[in-house]
Amino acid sequence: MDELKLYTYIAVFGSFALYFAIAWWSRAGSTEEFYAAGGGIGPVQNGMAIGADWMSAASFISMAGLIAFLGYGGSVFLMGWTGGYVLLAMLLAPYMRKHGKFTVPEFISDRYYSKTARVVAVICLIIASLTYIIGQMKGVGVAFSRFLEVDYGLGLAIGMIVVWVYAVLGGMKGITYTQIAQYCVLIFAYTVPAIFISLRLTGNPIPQLGLGSTLADGSGVYLLDKLDTIVTDLGFKEFTTDNMGGSLNMFAYTLSLMIGTAGLPHVIMRFFTVPSVKAARASAGYALVFIALLYTVAPAVGAMARLNFTQTVEPATGQQLEYAERPQWFKDWEATGLLAFEDKNQDGKIQYSANQQTNEMVTVDQDIMVLANPAIANLPNWVIALVAAGGLAAALSTAAGLLLAISSSVSHDLMKGVLTPDLTEKQELFAGRVVMTLSILVAGYLGLNPPGFAAGTVALAFGLAASSIFPALMMGIFIKKMSGTAAVSGMVAGIGVTMLYVFQHKGIMFIPGTEFLGDLPENWFFGISPNAFGAVGALVNFVVAIIVCKFTGPAPAEIQQLVENFRIPKGAGSAHNH
Repeated sequence: MDELKLYTYIAVFGSFALYFAIAWWSRAGSTEEFYAAGGGIGPVQNGMAIGADWMSAASFISMAGLIAFLGYGGSVFLMGWTGGYVLLAMLLAPYMRKHGKFTVPEFISDRYYSKTARVVAVICLIIASLTYIIGQMKGVGVAFSRFLEVDYGLGLAIGMIVVWVYAVLGGMKGITYTQIAQYCVLIFAYTVPAIFISLRLTGNPIPQLGLGSTLADGSGVYLLDKLDTIVTDLGFKEFTTDNMGGSLNMFAYTLSLMIGTAGLPHVIMRFFTVPSVKAARASAGYALVFIALLYTVAPAVGAMARLNFTQTVEPATGQQLEYAERPQWFKDWEATGLLAFEDKNQDGKIQYSANQQTNEMVTVDQDIMVLANPAIANLPNWVIALVAAGGLAAALSTAAGLLLAISSSVSHDLMKGVLTPDLTEKQELFAGRVVMTLSILVAGYLGLNPPGFAAGTVALAFGLAASSIFPALMMGIFIKKMSGTAAVSGMVAGIGVTMLYVFQHKGIMFIPGTEFLGDLPENWFFGISPNAFGAVGALVNFVVAIIVCKFTGPAPAEIQQLVENFRIPKGAGSAHNH
């Protein structure tokens, strides 16, 4: 066994053993522990767990890759996801914690005195959460297939088993303590390689500062200037100024990601695990610090990965790398199919450019950049192994949070709340575990056979959450006269407009050939791309709900009093009076 594989086995299976031990130690014995960890998690621990829940495979693996290839335009993901967290922490979480219920659909049901609203919220939650899990499972499969050199399907199965053990056994209690460990693994795995690479390229050990520093080769050239020169020489757009489809689209995309993120329920649930509203606010502050440690490093990781990758494949303009002399990391990623070379002019050299006719790097998957970065920069094998463990920790922590959100919405909101109200606590706990097991099997199947629309549904997940759940929560808290009929009308209108727009550009249920406008920028509404349309859907939701409320009258007096109660700053109900 070679050194890298040995280090990888130690890092990955050592971390798995830790997760199993924590899950066994903190297994849930009641619905209160299963859904809300007994309401006894401290703000610092909850902040770390929120950080791990927040930083999915998308944050750890994909975001820096997007920034690497989109440049400045990729900053919408950075701003949208972080800004969404601030919205959630400031405007939603403390009030919902004050109300004291376990789940988002339960809050919507109470606030809008409507089982219909609860069912609509459950449907939105399940679609958005399942979509996210497909991405996490794909991340697990890719990381395993590359670093443990096992078949993608086997890697996925191992990941499913690990999540099943600690999520089903421990519920929210087990997941919380496991996520604290996963946060430590993923932040260490993300920042250590970044420090090494920043030191090597700029002589500055702080990646955030290294991004704006001069290169360490004594040339006096700034890193970003060098990167701009290299990519524009190859015909690509300038890294530091390239935006995505214009300023309005950038704004709509960022806003859609922000309000879509704030409407995703698996993170909102985390605020029900602390003992008080004060602790909920404190944990939000700690979480922002823990999240910033990774999010502020991502632009540096993206830019440095792009520079290292481009200089390796195309050492200097006009000097191509001999294919036969390609480095080992290149061969390793070729084996996964995520990197592919086609010798179009038969000269045995790699030609890399923006021109599709002459470009011989026919596949460069953006998602490999973070995982491949340490190897491209010739870092030690233990650092490469650490990144593998970090990528898996990020994917597994978010998958567990999403599974709990689905489990609670089906067993607690749909079964206990609507279909079978006389369910005992023991039966509800059993139902929660069965639903979670079924969800893992469905997610595994979709991860093994990703639907052709997997990329499209990520946009739909954000669009759904942005156009349905977020406006309903905001109006529920800040417009006390908002009625149930008006809120349901707004949710349906918001979802309807968003789905119609996405489907007319991407195809009905993303089936090729069924799109009736085609995904062409000239057909976009005011230049807003389908992926960014959740912001428009949210606006439709607000407008429709407010108009319907004018015609149908305000919410009953007792509901308005309920809203007043959870908006009063002091005192808090417990998170288990359900």
